[in-house]
Order: sequence, then structure tokens, then C-alpha cells
Amino acid sequence: MPQKLRVGLLLFPGCMPAGLFAFADLLHAANRRSGRVLFEATYVALQAGPVTCAHGISLQAQAALGRCELDAVLVPGFWAESAEQVNAVLAGQTQLLKALSKRPRRLQLWAYCTGVCLLAACRQLDGQGATVTWWLAQAMQAQYQKVRWQSDQNCVFNERTATASGVNGYLPIAEKLIEQSVSRDVLRDITRLMVLARPAISHAAFQGIALVQQPDGLLRRLHGLIEQMPAEHITVKALAGRLAMSERTLARKVGSETGQTVAAYARCIKLNQVSERLTLTSLPLASIGAELGFSSSSNLQRMFKTLTGLTPVEYRRQFGRV
Repeated sequence: MPQKLRVGLLLFPGCMPAGLFAFADLLHAANRRSGRVLFEATYVALQAGPVTCAHGISLQAQAALGRCELDAVLVPGFWAESAEQVNAVLAGQTQLLKALSKRPRRLQLWAYCTGVCLLAACRQLDGQGATVTWWLAQAMQAQYQKVRWQSDQNCVFNERTATASGVNGYLPIAEKLIEQSVSRDVLRDITRLMVLARPAISHAAFQGIALVQQPDGLLRRLHGLIEQMPAEHITVKALAGRLAMSERTLARKVGSETGQTVAAYARCIKLNQVSERLTLTSLPLASIGAELGFSSSSNLQRMFKTLTGLTPVEYRRQFGRV
């Protein structure tokens, strides 16, 4: 590592800059804890000057990308809810993609959330592993076949690139940087001082099951309905009646969207509610089951282990945040 690592925090139209702020704060904390300037963060863009980010917020780029000496660039994500929206953003960033594709070989490129798609589009991830969020996996695998996409990983570190999933993906990148460049003890002190939250990692069985992640209008309504109903009252007939459609139509639509039966889909949603309470609270399983309307704790435990391969106690131990 050079005496001082110079990191460019990339701004571009529509980017979500909150992670850049937090990343800069972590580097500042590492400098303070070490008693010397180990990291220097600079906001950069295609051109120096104001950049209109997400929600119309205007931020000032201190320097132009390619016209300042940097050792690494951190690329933030941008708001998108579909592969089509991602491609629309990429289509409007041709000049930025061109600039990133011409990066000096020594320059490290780090990205998180949908910012990873920018690195893929400028071919900086070819032949390497990279993170991809579950709902973009199929589209990115089809478009950028030379990238070894890893939807089951939260972060992937290579020799010259690093990628992380989620809007708080800046955190594992910053943690890795501080641990490797300074020490694990300094990282531990910073984590305690700044009260950094543990990342919310869920079991593979529940990835993509959250209500906000459902792209289809019917699935959103069905999901919300299942969450509100006691587990023992949920039947295909009851759900179809509440949604004003036949059982056959409901089964066909759920099957085409999820590849599951209505019963299996509903069971997964209710068990996801159980998993959330196991990880975010210290409530006993009996209380969780009673709250969510399961007929008995023994049945709940059996269903939970069948789906996840873990008992509720084992799940809480592995994924718990309290």
C-alpha cells in the first residue's frame, strides 16, 4: 500500500450518494484512529462541478475522473426496479463507461449495489467473479456472459476489483480495506465507536421473498394478505375468495410467476415472518408461533427445519442480530 491511498468517490447523474458519505466517514475514522492520514477521499465525476444525484440532490465533484491521481474509485448504485431500468441508466452513461473502460491498470475499481452493472458494462469485470442481486441475476448473466456472477455472495474481492450487493454494500468494502491496510484491531475499534450494524443476511430459502421485492401486482396483494392472516387460517380457497378469483386461476398465476404451488408460496412467506422474528427479537418460538397463528410449536419447528435445514434455535444462532 502507498503511504496514502487516494480514493475517488464517483458521482454521476442519478446515483445514490449516501453510501459514499458513509464510506468517506469510515476512512476518516481510520485516519483519526491511526493518528495519520492513510486515506484521502475525493469526490470525482466526468467533469468537476455540480452533479445532480438521486432525488434531485446536487453535489459538488472536486475533480474530473481521469484528471487526478487516484489509486481506487468507488462506484455507487442507482435506483432501479427492473433490468429494463438498469439498461436505461447504462444507455445514458456512455461517456462514463468509456472513461471507466480506459482506467489505468493500477487503478482499483470498487462498486456496490447496481453500481456493479456499470463495471460490467465497461468490461472491467470480464473473467472475474462479481456480486449480482437476485432479481438482476438472469438479465446480467445473459448480457455479460464473461462475468462469473455470484448471486449467493454478498461481496466478492478480486485483485483489482471489488463488488458488493445492496445499498449498504460499501460497508464490507470499507471494512476489508481498513482491515488489510491498517489492522483488524483498528477495524474492531471503529466498528464499536461508530456502532456499525451487522449486515442483515438471510437464509437462501428467504432471499427474494420480501414484499417490496415482488414485481407483480397480484403477488404483492397476495403476499400482503398472507402476512396478515393467521397461518392456520390460510387455504387456497380462503386466499382466492379474498382476491375475488377462482382457486384455479390463483394457482395458475402463482405457478407461472413463482414456480410454486399456492400452499408452498404461502408457507414460505409465513416462515419468513418467523425467520425475521428469530433474527430481530429474542422472543421464544412459542410466542412467535402464537403471534403468527401457527397451530402448534412442534408443527412450526418441523416446517421450519424442512424449509431451511435448521432448527429455529440454530437459525437464530447463525443469523440473529440481537
